[in-house]
Amino acid sequence: MGVIKEVIDAVTAAGIRDKVKIMIGGAPVTDAYCNQIGADAYTADAATAADKAVELCN
Repeated sequence: MGVIKEVIDAVTAAGIRDKVKIMIGGAPVTDAYCNQIGADAYTADAATAADKAVELCN
């Protein structure tokens, strides 16, 4: 969890942030943390993540 923000920063620095979606989730993180670090989506579990991934791709 400690490097998620670093990954987002690296993707931004590489100039590809507008070409990818970054999703985080599970017990160690929250929707507030998702917003704080600039990820595109938070989900609590894998089933919801699959639905959210389809939504983001449309």
